[in-house]
Amino acid sequence: MSAPSSPPLKIAVIAFDGITPFHLSVPCLVFGASLGAGPPRFEVEVCSAGEGPLQTAAGFEIATRRGLAALADADIVVMPAWHDDCRAAPEALLDALRRAHARGARVVGLCLGAFPLAEAGLLDGRTVATHWAAAEELARRHPRIIVDEEVLYVDEGDVLTSAGVAAGLDCCLHLLRRLCGAEAANGVARRLLVAPHRDGGQAQFIERPLPVSSSDGRFAQVLDWVARHPQREHGIDALAARAAMSRRSFTRHFRQATGTSFKQWLLNQRMAHARRLLESSNVSIEAVAEEAGFGTALSLRQHFRAVLRTSPSAYRKQFQAGR
Repeated sequence: MSAPSSPPLKIAVIAFDGITPFHLSVPCLVFGASLGAGPPRFEVEVCSAGEGPLQTAAGFEIATRRGLAALADADIVVMPAWHDDCRAAPEALLDALRRAHARGARVVGLCLGAFPLAEAGLLDGRTVATHWAAAEELARRHPRIIVDEEVLYVDEGDVLTSAGVAAGLDCCLHLLRRLCGAEAANGVARRLLVAPHRDGGQAQFIERPLPVSSSDGRFAQVLDWVARHPQREHGIDALAARAAMSRRSFTRHFRQATGTSFKQWLLNQRMAHARRLLESSNVSIEAVAEEAGFGTALSLRQHFRAVLRTSPSAYRKQFQAGR
């Protein structure tokens, strides 16, 4: 007899009068997407922080079935944006955010959504992200938080924040990866025609997409070959020769195409491969390290600790238990 499936996680997305539709759509698109066979993993509900139909920045209205009471039973609460003038949030919204977080809900502030979270006191002592244009104002108003305007998003475990606009996609895809694994997040990213990961610094796992334009030609084929063989030793001189380029030309073209160094990109590919193996198989940590190109289990553990702040065994346990 198969084990009963877990109930879907409830996600409450907060809408407010004047919200930009794009911001509202980001968490709905990511968490509302089908993840393949099986029951839905998420139950997404848009709730209202105001009375009556809400006017959007695009000129049309939206109506929600529930108000802030939806936060009372949500597993994840998403504040997808806030007003451009960063005005003070109503006390009812702040109280609802505090209560949801206090009972254990994960709270996400996308773009200017960090402002209500900070006002509710949920960001004190934490590192946070927000739109670069508002970073200085957020730091001025809330000196107890650390605003990092260089990153796309910051994951503090129970609270996540992102930079502006499209970075909300990066943050939501990152959270989806944490909850459902790399393959699920990559599948949703492909359907949305966005990169599964962009360079965001901090402890975020960085995975640059392969160049796909026809002009990349042999260069793209070489990178694809490297990604499919992470366990091999890869030297720049040999790869440049395979791409019919000089070392200097290969290095310059690589950074232009991926935004990072070959060494960092190769590490990202190996980390991605190791994570997929840990998520989808029960092979030993030693075998994962060898197949992913880390050589030894010790090296794999060191990289997992440095990049993801966890161990391969804990990562496998968390993912497979969640699945």
